[in-house]
Amino acid sequence: MALYHFHLEQIKRSKGQKAMAAAAYRAGEKLYSDYYGEVCDYSRKGGVVHTEILLPDHAPREYADRQTLWDAVENAERAKNAQLAHSFDIALQNEFSMEENIALARQFVMEQFVARGMIADLAVHMPDKDGGIENPHFHVMCPIRPLNPDGTWGIKQRKEYILDENGDKVLDDAGHYKTRAVPTTD
Repeated sequence: MALYHFHLEQIKRSKGQKAMAAAAYRAGEKLYSDYYGEVCDYSRKGGVVHTEILLPDHAPREYADRQTLWDAVENAERAKNAQLAHSFDIALQNEFSMEENIALARQFVMEQFVARGMIADLAVHMPDKDGGIENPHFHVMCPIRPLNPDGTWGIKQRKEYILDENGDKVLDDAGHYKTRAVPTTD
């Protein structure tokens, strides 16, 4: 019987995390980060049975290369505490063949991420032998920064001024205008 899990986290620089290292680990590959000037080598990691990058139609084709994609993501973020990517870890079924599980994972990623304009880095793993996850599972990494229709990186949020009942900007105690962050994507 399969065990269900669906785990979501953000890959954040504020936690010392790197998108390139996370992608290399999930894919079991050796990748070089131009942004950090270092090699992330997880090529000896076992259990990775399938990897691919799924792109929406408006994404630059060069992002089908994992190293190119995650270097572009790292370079698009300037803040030292930037949020770089959403990372999903989702269970697959022990009762299905690995080919069926890969097809199921790909279908889910296409419907839930790529169809909504997101780039998705997919990696399917076998069950962990060291007492970890007991069933096949897949990882998906998606850049948090949206991709514009022209293939350039968009903004994650915009600033909106808080207004009073007369439509005037409201000041805080320090005399600065109060604002709130409004996400640009859903």
